[in-house]
Amino acid sequence: MDNKELEMQEEESSIVTFVDENGEDCDFEFLDSIDYEGKEYIVLTPAEEDAAEIIILEVQPIDEENEEFVTISDDDLLQTVYGIFKERNKDLYTFGD
Repeated sequence: MDNKELEMQEEESSIVTFVDENGEDCDFEFLDSIDYEGKEYIVLTPAEEDAAEIIILEVQPIDEENEEFVTISDDDLLQTVYGIFKERNKDLYTFGD
């Protein structure tokens, strides 16, 4: 999903589906949305039952109706956003890092 425009469809639950440039559907559970230094980030996990991976993407507006979801290459930024997520959700999840 590197710097590629994705289409996001949100169902009534917290499952979101990204459609990549190859038309592949990838389901994720939406965990949180975090605003940090004027930018928005979303925190997701793969929708599989045993998935323990956290994915953080930056939300970049394209126009008034469309957004692009971009991977973050800055490790310090990832750790900062992940730290905010952990603090905000410490009562909901057990973190093993």
